Amino acid sequence: MRLLYLLFGFMTLFAQAQENFVQINGSTNVNKFQCVNNKFKAETGVYTFTERSLPNIILKVNEFDCGNKIMTKDFQKILNSEKYPNMIIKFINFTKVEKNYIAVVEVKMMNQSKRYNVEFEIENNKLIGRKNVKFSDFNITPPKKMGGMIVVKDDLDLTFSLATKI
Repeated sequence: MRLLYLLFGFMTLFAQAQENFVQINGSTNVNKFQCVNNKFKAETGVYTFTERSLPNIILKVNEFDCGNKIMTKDFQKILNSEKYPNMIIKFINFTKVEKNYIAVVEVKMMNQSKRYNVEFEIENNKLIGRKNVKFSDFNITPPKKMGGMIVVKDDLDLTFSLATKI
């Protein structure tokens, strides 16, 4: 029985280690928020990065979770999930620079595309990248709530974590 628990614990740890997610962190004049999509995966289980094959990641906007139903609904409304159900992250270029990687990544949201240079590092077979972006990069006016008393800031921190094989 102990062996079964040990095996189950190892499988759970392995599954968590292979988890993919895109996390969007933002703030208002009152509080901070975090919206995460971890419902996507590569067809082969891990994303591969070769000269001939770079991934396109399709995220369903309705699969982002902000940890609060009202906040999640507001987030999906801001991104107009009914008209634009997908956010697409396309790797254009991927280059090793010393111990890390630099990628040109195109983010498409609400029919607006923006390219970013993103630095990635490998941690436990996961490709981890962070980038500061803005709502205004995609022609989105940061929302205001409660008659303008709560104002969402334009700046967002985007974090990528992808199970990978490089």
